[in-house]
Amino acid sequence: MPPARPAEPDANGAATGDQRAALFAARWYQRGREAAPVKTRRPLAMPEPPDPAEAAPAVVAAGAGLPSDLEAAKVRVHRRLIQDLEASRLDSMAPEEARNAVAQAARHVLSLEAPEIFGLARDEVISAVTDEVLGLGPIEPLLRDPSISEVMVNAPDQVFIERAGRLQRTPVRFRDNAHIMRIAERIVSRVGRRVDESSPMVDARLPDGSRVNIIIPPVAPKSPTITIRKFKADKMTLDDLVKLGSLTPEAAMFMRASVMIRRNIIVSGGTGSGKTTLLNALSGAIPDHERVVTIEDPTELRLQQPHVVSLEARPPSIEGKNEVTQRDLVRNALRMRPDRIIIGEVRGGETFDMLQAMNTGHEGSISTVHSNSPRDAVARMESLVLMTGMDLPVRVIREQIASAIQLIIQQTRFHDGSRRVTYITEVTGLEGQAITLQDIFAFQHEGIDAQGRVLGRLRSTGIRPTFSDLFALSGIDLAPDIFNGDNRWSR
Repeated sequence: MPPARPAEPDANGAATGDQRAALFAARWYQRGREAAPVKTRRPLAMPEPPDPAEAAPAVVAAGAGLPSDLEAAKVRVHRRLIQDLEASRLDSMAPEEARNAVAQAARHVLSLEAPEIFGLARDEVISAVTDEVLGLGPIEPLLRDPSISEVMVNAPDQVFIERAGRLQRTPVRFRDNAHIMRIAERIVSRVGRRVDESSPMVDARLPDGSRVNIIIPPVAPKSPTITIRKFKADKMTLDDLVKLGSLTPEAAMFMRASVMIRRNIIVSGGTGSGKTTLLNALSGAIPDHERVVTIEDPTELRLQQPHVVSLEARPPSIEGKNEVTQRDLVRNALRMRPDRIIIGEVRGGETFDMLQAMNTGHEGSISTVHSNSPRDAVARMESLVLMTGMDLPVRVIREQIASAIQLIIQQTRFHDGSRRVTYITEVTGLEGQAITLQDIFAFQHEGIDAQGRVLGRLRSTGIRPTFSDLFALSGIDLAPDIFNGDNRWSR
């Protein structure tokens, strides 16, 4: 039976999204019945899938999520839709309309190609085909799962996810390396990039803001790999982090007050430790009347203030030209009359320009750096400045760091997957050739429970920061015992 043909939209175009999708599917069905030769149509942005007869054995060998008979049916339906669907029509539809249209067309093709498949199995095939036509194939359901923070494709039969801070292997499978390449090419084509032997490593971003890294042979000899760091639309606040156990109410109160009195802050931590999440939360304490300029590569921050200008670094073109670095953006930001400059992560020459900005009237700026402790963060920034090639004495660099940075907040991911603040450290100055630090809060380990969870709490060390008088001068009333602690934590 052909799909029911709904009424055409009226003269005012008053058709619902479901009506438009049904019209699309009905027109597609009617075109398939016409005896006239089929006109040449623009193909969808993907190569044709392999022949079903060849696909099924490959699926069995790889241990795919779908059984081999359903996978073969999916390939046949996908092959037929690519031949008949018009990409231009899909492009003009809203995402939900396009998905409904493809699903209806796939349902009809499946009834012709594999009438023995019905019920839940049919719905599973239709969903897989729709993901293959419009989404990122087998990993599309993983991207829709809000509990998953990262998706990693290492090989056709090796797809991993990160959930609650822990890596897990999934039953999701690709047919072969060529299948992964098709998905990789779809991702980069959406952002005007390409991935091939001449450009085997590509960074891109999905429409929802998720960050993607792709690397293919010969640089990755065994298989193309895709790593997706999912973007979280919900904005975490310091209070949310307190509820999650990442920090204590006292530490959150101190951090919020430090942002309000315009202390320059560096958030330090390893990969995946939650630095960007913490930076976003800290930014919530910036007053709404201030002009904030953010600099990132790529864009991940979602600030809540009304006056925010977001700048993003740009990689070089295919010809190797027109690159815009973070350092270029920091220099330009100084001409944009910012009250604060927020750099998503310093990883090169922009570190020196950031320190210069912090020392010349842009107090209250925040950035992140990859390092494993507050002391390592200082050494890391020193190394990044030296990487600029400037012939500066080490003492001059350390003086810049000591005068520019007031606080270093260390974020750590523990082996149980939890992410916590482990140090809030003040940079107090320079003694001789060494930058001096003192911990205001430090994480006290208390062991591991029966489930393997790390036990402990972020506690005050009993040391008051040297700038504590500024809180009262700014009208900020901190709890009187916020800095009372056990002096054995002092160092």
